[in-house]
Amino acid sequence: MEFLYTYETFKLEFPLVEPEEARFVLLGVPFDGTTSYKAGARFGPTLIRQATLNLESYILDYDLDIAELPIADIGDIAVVAGDPRETASRVRDTIEELKRANPDAIPILLGGEHSQTLGAVEALKPASYAVFDAHLDLRNSYEDNLYNHACVARRISELGVKEAMFGIRSGTREEVEFARERGIPWVHARDYSFDAFVDLLEALPEPVYLSIDIDVFDISMVPSTGTPEAGGLGFWDVVEAIEWLAEKKEIAGFDIMEVAGEKLGDPTALTAAKLLFYFIGAMAKFGR
Repeated sequence: MEFLYTYETFKLEFPLVEPEEARFVLLGVPFDGTTSYKAGARFGPTLIRQATLNLESYILDYDLDIAELPIADIGDIAVVAGDPRETASRVRDTIEELKRANPDAIPILLGGEHSQTLGAVEALKPASYAVFDAHLDLRNSYEDNLYNHACVARRISELGVKEAMFGIRSGTREEVEFARERGIPWVHARDYSFDAFVDLLEALPEPVYLSIDIDVFDISMVPSTGTPEAGGLGFWDVVEAIEWLAEKKEIAGFDIMEVAGEKLGDPTALTAAKLLFYFIGAMAKFGR
């Protein structure tokens, strides 16, 4: 199956299926047009895919080999340089095209800056949006751009999607006030616990779109990301949350965003690749 806005790129090494037959469909978004501190997220999709070469496809925890699962990779979006809105529209159109061909597919975005999550949410129309992120991303505009990476949660909230945020440790007073006014709950990284996650997610309607901004993790694990912040979560904190979601909620889509870097084997990409494998494995092991 060919898609209007995608092109082939580096792919996972184990057997892949056609998108029409897949349960999990990877899509790279090599865009960093509004990155405001460290550039390089445009290389995220390639770095994540390359990092998977270092991983065993068999997941010890689940006694499951994801190389045996129906996974497709439809390549990368041909981005519109410097235009986050038009690029997100291409993400939206591509996922809509995929879902028409395969309504049961779970799209997985590899990014790429967080602004592009908007396109996936527009396409999938989830009832809820759960995000692990160091930042609130609730600015109305940043650097004179409504579609800046710092505005993505604000734009998603305007779609009427319920939101819950975890691992937060950076934001403005205005963002906190907006979250309070709109009833958007968030958990500071210092206060994060599995129980706090479950308390908020149990009340959210389904389906849920799950987004991971890689900067949610401790900075020692993810040194190459657009806006790194000290004081983040541990890897197993997020895996435990993914496992609960896979078992308890319908998942509309998933992404791992803000992976940057310039060298193969970057620890940020290795963290993202491992998380990708755990998401796919958890969905296969516990999902509906």
